Amino acid sequence: MLSQMILQARGWLEGHQEGQGLVEYALIILLIAVVVIVVLVALGDQVKAVFQSIIDVFTAYPGT
Repeated sequence: MLSQMILQARGWLEGHQEGQGLVEYALIILLIAVVVIVVLVALGDQVKAVFQSIIDVFTAYPGT
């Protein structure tokens, strides 16, 4: 499905030099987003623990 969308976008922008660059930038952003999601899934428990420790600090001293 995603590859079909990319092919449609590329076909729509075909023939335009700036359009080709736009598709390339979109693919780079997509790749970065996928990498970030994979890293967060892989390190999810550790990230959750860090945020939980921050929440614990704030709830331990509610008046300050």
